[in-house]
Amino acid sequence: MQKIKLMSHLVAGYPTTELALTAARSLVKGGADILEIQLPFSDPSADGPAIQTACTKVLEKGYRTSDGLSFIAQIHKEFPETTIYLMSYGSLIFTPGVDNFCKRAAEAGVKGMIIPDLPFDFDEGLTEACKKNGMINIPVAAPSMSAERLKKMAHAGFPYIYAALRTGITGTDTKIDENTLSFLRKVSEGGSKVYGGFGISNGEQAKALASSVEAIVAGSVFVRIITENQNDGQKLAESVEKKARELCGE
Repeated sequence: MQKIKLMSHLVAGYPTTELALTAARSLVKGGADILEIQLPFSDPSADGPAIQTACTKVLEKGYRTSDGLSFIAQIHKEFPETTIYLMSYGSLIFTPGVDNFCKRAAEAGVKGMIIPDLPFDFDEGLTEACKKNGMINIPVAAPSMSAERLKKMAHAGFPYIYAALRTGITGTDTKIDENTLSFLRKVSEGGSKVYGGFGISNGEQAKALASSVEAIVAGSVFVRIITENQNDGQKLAESVEKKARELCGE
């Protein structure tokens, strides 16, 4: 069977920089094609409890955007062939100036930005700033969008669109059914490649989704594994790699 492409989510600096690096290495070793690295944010709108708690813990230590970008730069240096996307929220990139932020992200090795709370057609100049710095903006499509708006996004010429497979928060289980597949067809009808995620945690879901997307996205499942094994680096490394392999269909 062909390997399933995996985009895996990681919170920068969680639970420590060293353990977050251990997790990143294990994800790459386990077959992750893309690392979606989240800069911790205090009031995330779509993240479930696992990711929210991780963000809070990192922020309590005084973790800053510059720390997150240094973390990304280190991973990029170790794994120059692995695509890195930066995920965060609008205010974090708007405060220092979108252009300035994108320049710093690109210098750290980021290839694309995923900012869920910036609408694709009112993005504060994010798409342009990404282009200028050799990156792409990856907007987020959700099943709650109106048909008209979804069609507009699908035909807006984005190379990739991140499809959240259901409404609500991440981390709870997602059933891949005909509604899911129909939504994915609509997202991709304008020619954009689609990343599909939200509640993907096992190999069965990954297989059910694989033929309809460019890559499956898994996040909370890894954050939970990291949380459970944060007192044992070796077990953390093994468990993260094992789950990545499962999701890649290996």
